[in-house]
Amino acid sequence: MDKYYEYPHTVGFEETNIVGNVYYVNYLRWQGRCREMFLKTHAPDVLADLQADLKLFTLRVDCEFFAEITAFDELAIRMRLLDLGQTQLEFGFDYLRLDPGGETLVARGSQRVACMRGPNTRTAPTRVPDALVRALEPYAVLRTVTT
Repeated sequence: MDKYYEYPHTVGFEETNIVGNVYYVNYLRWQGRCREMFLKTHAPDVLADLQADLKLFTLRVDCEFFAEITAFDELAIRMRLLDLGQTQLEFGFDYLRLDPGGETLVARGSQRVACMRGPNTRTAPTRVPDALVRALEPYAVLRTVTT
């Protein structure tokens, strides 16, 4: 069984539209929140580095939906490392509704991130920090070397 980092979330009214379905943008927000909480919990050195000159630029996000969710649904957003390159990472996210009878996969997404350093006007690609690589190792599904 794959290991994953799990971020729990309860859907609120503000995350739904007039019909009661969750807005698409919230799935993407939850990816970012899951990633942030992972850094806080498992890679605090990277958080300190982000306050210096490290930047994690999101290059691409996607999300595919399988079932609707509504206000007060209990979710588990599970993050895995799909790809680890020299300067980029790709995360996979499974969104599961936690029901009394079990779990239902309601969506699946991914996020590609580039590591950059330097002032905002002159950033340059940089290697994925060692502290982040070490923190993500237990959550790796596939390890490849790309860009």
